[in-house]
Amino acid sequence: MDKQVNHNSFLRTIILVSTFGGLLFGYDTGVINGALPYMSQEGQLNLNSFTEGIVTSSLLLGAALGSLFGGQLSDYVGRRKNILYLALLFFVATLGCSLAPNVIFMIVFRFLLGIAVGGASVTVPAYLAEMSPVERRGRMVTQNELMIVTGQLVAFTCNAILGTTMGENGHVWRYMLVISILPSAFLFFGMLRVPESPRWLVSKGKNKDALHVLKQIREDKRAEKELTEIETAYAEDASITKSTFKDLTIPWIRRLVILGMGIGAVQQITGVNSIMYYGTIILQNAGFETKAALIGNIANGVISVLATFVGIWLLGKVGRRPMLLAGLIGTTSSLLLIGVFSSVLQGSVALPYVVLTLTVTFLAFQQSTISPVTWLMLSEIFPLRLRGLGMGVAVFCSWVVNFFVGLTFPIFMGTFGLSITFYIFVVLGIFAILFVKKYLPETRGVTLEQLERRFRNFHPTESRANINSYKG
Repeated sequence: MDKQVNHNSFLRTIILVSTFGGLLFGYDTGVINGALPYMSQEGQLNLNSFTEGIVTSSLLLGAALGSLFGGQLSDYVGRRKNILYLALLFFVATLGCSLAPNVIFMIVFRFLLGIAVGGASVTVPAYLAEMSPVERRGRMVTQNELMIVTGQLVAFTCNAILGTTMGENGHVWRYMLVISILPSAFLFFGMLRVPESPRWLVSKGKNKDALHVLKQIREDKRAEKELTEIETAYAEDASITKSTFKDLTIPWIRRLVILGMGIGAVQQITGVNSIMYYGTIILQNAGFETKAALIGNIANGVISVLATFVGIWLLGKVGRRPMLLAGLIGTTSSLLLIGVFSSVLQGSVALPYVVLTLTVTFLAFQQSTISPVTWLMLSEIFPLRLRGLGMGVAVFCSWVVNFFVGLTFPIFMGTFGLSITFYIFVVLGIFAILFVKKYLPETRGVTLEQLERRFRNFHPTESRANINSYKG
C-alpha cells in the first residue's frame, strides 16, 4: 500500500511540475488582454488597431513554428529535456518583452516567447499522455488544460490589480509581462527532478531505463506488462525508421495528420482566443471603462477554470465526440447572441453586462468541452514513433489559425464593428460542427497502442466515427 501511495505521489509531482508549461502558455497568451490598452498609449508603444494585431499575433506565429519543430525536437532529445530548453526560452523572452523599448523589439521577443508557448503546447500533453496509466490518461492530460486556463486567470487578475492600482503609471504593462519569469524558473528546476517518458526511452533502445521509470509510477507487475506492450507497439511500427515529414506519404498516417489538423483548427475557429486576447477591448467596445473592463474580464478567467474542472469530470463519464459537438453548439449559439444583442442594444447601458454574460457563457462551453477534448485527442491519435511530429503538424495548424484570428480580430472590430465580427465566427462554428459530426472518431477507453492498431486497420472510405468497431 505504501508503494502505491509513493507511486501516486510521484505521479502527482510529475503532473504539477510539467504542467507549469501550460501555466506559462496561459499566462503569456492571457496577459496581453490587459497590457494592450496601456502599451498602446502615447509615450509607450503607440499602437493602432493594426499594430495591436501584430503584437498579439507575433506570439501566435512563433507558437506555430514552435509547435511544428518542438514536436520533432522532443522526439530527438526527449520530452523532459525539451521542456527544460523551453523553460529557459520562456525566461529570456519574457525578460525581453518586459524591457522592450519599442514595437519592433516587442514583436521580436513576443515571437520568441511564442516559440516557447508552441513547443510547450505539443510537448507537455505528449509527456503527460506517455506517463499516464490508461484509466487516468484523460484526467492527467487535461490537467495541462486546467493549468492553461489557470494561467489566463492569473494573468487577468494581475492585470486588474496592477491596472486599478498603478494605471496612472504608463509602464504598468511591463510589470504585467514580467511576472511570468517566476513560473518559468519553477518549471526549469522542477523538470530537473522528474524522469523521462518511458515510451521515448523505448524508442531510443533504453528499455531498462524505461522499466525503471515505469516502476516509479506503477506497481511492478503492471510496469513489466506495460513495457511489453510498448515494445510490441514499437516493433510493429519498425517499418518507419525515423519520424520525418516523408512519413506523411504513408496513407494511414497522412489521414491521421489531416484529422489532427482539423481537430486543432476546430478549437480556434470558435473564436475563443478573440475573447482571451481582446476581452478587455471587447468589453470597452460594449461600453465599459478600461478599469471596469479589466475587472469584468476576471469573470472570464474564473469561469474558464471552473469549466475546466467540469470538463475533467466529463471526460471520465462521456465520449469525446458528444462532448465536442455539445460544446460547439453552445459556443456558436453564444456568439450568435452576442452579434444579435450588439445590434439590438447598441448604446444601451445594459449592453456591456449582456456581452460579459454571454462571453462567460461562451467560455463555459469552450473550456468544459472543446479545449480539453482537443488537447486530449491530439495526444492520443498519433503512433509512438510519430507522436512528436504528428502533434507538431496538427498543433502548427491550430496556431496558424490562431494567428489569423489574433491578427484580424482588431481589424475586423475597427472595420465592421462588434456584431458583424461575431457573425463571422458563427459561420465558422457551423463548419466546425459539420466537420466533427462527419470525421471525428471516438477514442475513449482504449490504450495508445490499441488506438494505433485500430487506425492502421481503418478503411478510409468509412466514417471515422466508426473507428471503435475495429478491435485491437
